[in-house]
Amino acid sequence: MNDTGKDDKARNREIAQNEAERQTIGDIRVSGWAIAVAVIIGLAAVGWVLLHNR
Repeated sequence: MNDTGKDDKARNREIAQNEAERQTIGDIRVSGWAIAVAVIIGLAAVGWVLLHNR
């Protein structure tokens, strides 16, 4: 019975580690999109200012 509990704990640790890795990958993907959107908005703002300063 005690071995089963240890096996369950080891399995749960492995599952938690896999979930943490997936979460990190998802966070990086979201950060990449956020940076891309911010750059596009920044370029659009600079372009708008340049067009309206003339």
